[in-house]
This record gives sequence, structure tokens and C-alpha cells, in this order.
Amino acid sequence: MTPTRHSGTYWLEHAWLGTHVEPGVAVDTEAGRITAVRTEVPTPPPGAEILRGLTLPGLANAHSHAFHRALRGTVQVGSGTFWTWREVMYSVADRLTPETYHALARAVYAEMALAGITAVGEFHYVHHAPGGTPYADPNAMGEALIAAAAEAGIRITLLDTAYLSSGFGQPPNTHQLRFSDGNAEAWAERCSVLKERDHARIGAAIHSVRAVPAGQLGTVARWAEERRAPLHVHLSEQTAENEACLEVHGCTPTQLLALHGVLGPRTTGVHNTHLTAEDISLIGGSGTGTCMCPTTERDLADGIGPAVALQNEGSPLSLGSDSHAVIDLFEEARAMELNERLRTRTRGHWTAAALLRAASADGHAALGWDDAGTIEPGARADLVTIALDSVRTAGPLPRLGAETAVFAASAADVSHTVVGGRHVVRDGVHTLVPDVPKALADAVEALRG
Repeated sequence: MTPTRHSGTYWLEHAWLGTHVEPGVAVDTEAGRITAVRTEVPTPPPGAEILRGLTLPGLANAHSHAFHRALRGTVQVGSGTFWTWREVMYSVADRLTPETYHALARAVYAEMALAGITAVGEFHYVHHAPGGTPYADPNAMGEALIAAAAEAGIRITLLDTAYLSSGFGQPPNTHQLRFSDGNAEAWAERCSVLKERDHARIGAAIHSVRAVPAGQLGTVARWAEERRAPLHVHLSEQTAENEACLEVHGCTPTQLLALHGVLGPRTTGVHNTHLTAEDISLIGGSGTGTCMCPTTERDLADGIGPAVALQNEGSPLSLGSDSHAVIDLFEEARAMELNERLRTRTRGHWTAAALLRAASADGHAALGWDDAGTIEPGARADLVTIALDSVRTAGPLPRLGAETAVFAASAADVSHTVVGGRHVVRDGVHTLVPDVPKALADAVEALRG
């Protein structure tokens, strides 16, 4: 199949325009951007692409580990904790090559496109061959991910991750040798070679405070600052990490990051689960973002983070599918609200519109795509249409579109995904990867050997 044009007109039967739903909207595009949004257009203009249902801006998956998709269905049974799950995850990481990672990521990113995701933040730390020997191209694994995103038709922010230690003061373990560049200076030298492309931006990540020695946190932060690049970090996902940080440094992980200049408006803390009141103030006061990954956080029994308190203190919220137990940004948005209802036993912490902004505009901003995630002139022409006649979405009035999307729809209801004016998913079929289920099955099977 061949994807369609980057320019032209789309007629949206119903469109969510950030605050409300409008019927009959024509969106003109040129060179992958929206040039005009015309309301009160009751019938499709001649030659327009027709998107029936409810059309939203493209969704942003702000936190992904593409290779974790191979774990789906294998780690959801039995007992254990995050730490026992991690051992199974390592066994998959050990078997990755640039070729098998490309095949898997291409299929995973195609699955994301089918779910309405137009940009992904790939938190990438599998850099080298097993044992830690660099490939002939030291960025072979990162380049495989960038190519995979292009072939799946979505944009990527490659969050090249510094992962140097197995714990506070401890060298990498056997599995982690392929994650490590030895020190932050070598990490910076390697990832400085990576080049941005039309569909790809290069950001940075600190895996966690246990994985980057305190004295080297500033090196990663400065690299990102000099390039005005996004900087992400796993933060306080586990209480064990908090306890170890207090024992070694006498402060929480958030306080340690603040001391070394990591927090700030281009930084996003992923999970931000087990925080003190002072931590929440430091994150919000610095404008540091929060990426919540509810389906993974519940799958791994991490806990429920204080998302309401963080947002109230000034931390923008975004959403990610992380381990890909599920790839469904509607479910992530819904789960953030429903988790908070369980925790507080009260309802209505976010409007549906606010949850959709976290899944779209604010998620794109966290990945450095400030010009995406809205349906307005000048924005990237990213559109996602959900059917309003499925067994999940039939019944509610179209004007309740945000509520239908967040509280009823699923990724299975996505019928169209347009990325930069290009029709990547049409009528529920990927136009670049003809058989996504087979691509996924083949890629996972190749890793099982």
C-alpha cells in the first residue's frame, strides 16, 4: 500500500478542537502542516479526504521501551515484584541485535499508529553488543529505532539514555554491560553523533539516580541544556530506590536531581510515584514535567503517583505506555483519572479535555514537538479518528466527544491516523506495514530463538 499526500483537505465529521466538539470541520494542509481550520462545513468539499467519526489531534506516547513489547503475555502471571520482572526483561534485552530490534520496533510503532499515536518518546538504553562491546556503528541500535519509526510512519524522539551503574556505587551487572558507555563523558560523545531528521529528534535520558553516579548527572543535564533537548528520567518508581538514595546521599532522588541541575522545564520525570511533599514542590516549582504510565505502573505493582498534586504545583502531565502491556493512550488517560478515584474515593479530578491534552499537546511538548498535538493553523497535520458506531462508542451524543474518547473508546476504535498530512492508517489498516499482527508475531518469535 502507498500512503497518501502530505497536502490537501480533510473533512472531519466531528472534530475535538481542544475545548469542544464541532460538527463539519474542514482542515486544509500543506507540506504536512495545517494551514486552515474551517468550521460550519456541513458537507465534504470536493476532493476532500472524509474522516467519519470523531477526530482528535495526534496522540503522543511520551514513554516507550519498544523491546518490552516482547514480554506481553509472559510476565503477567504468577507472583513477584518489579525486581523479579526486571530479570525477565533482561533476558529479552540480552537477545536483541540491531536487526531484530529494528523488526520488533517497526512492528511496535506500527501498532502505535493503529492506536492513534503519531509520536513516540523512546527511552533507549540498549546501546552495545552483549558484554558491552560497541558495534561498528556505536549508535547501531538507536539508528535501528529511528529507521523503524520512519517505516512505521510516526515521529520519534530518541531519548538516548545514560545507564552506567547497577546501583549506588556499583558497577553494571552482566546484563547491564551493553547499556553502559563507561561514564557520562563517553555517553555524551557517542550520542552527539546522532543526527536529527524530519521525523526524528534526539533527546537525552538519565535512566535513574541509581544508574548514573551523582557526580555525572550534571554532564547529562548540560548536554541536554546545550542542545535545548528534552531530558527524561525514571524518578522514584520504587521505594527501594528512595531508601537506597537516602542511605547513600542523605536525600531523596528528586532532591539529588535538583542539586545537580537536572530539573527544569525541558525535563520530564517518568512515574514520579513515591514522592515527599518537598519533592512535589521541587518538581512543580521547576516546571519539570510528569509522565504517568498507569497501565505499566499497575502491571508492575509500582503504586499510584500523586499526579493531581504534581499538576497543582505546576508540573505538566503527559502519558506513556512504557512496557507496552497495553498500547492504548485512551486507556492511559482513563486510568489516570480512575486510579485517582480509587486512591481518594472521590470522582472528577480531571476533565476529559484535560486528559486528552495530556495525551496529545502536552505529550508532544514533553518530547520536543511543541508544534504538534492541536488542530489549529500552523500545527503539524496529525489527525486521529475514532469510530462513533462501535459497541464501545455507540450511543453518546457526538458533542460529548472528549468524554466518549476518554471514558468509552479504546485503541480498537481508531479508524484513521494521519501523520504530517500523510494517511498512515486508513479504515483501520496500516498503509505501510500491511500485516501488523504478523510483523509483531514474527519479531517476537525471532527473539525467542
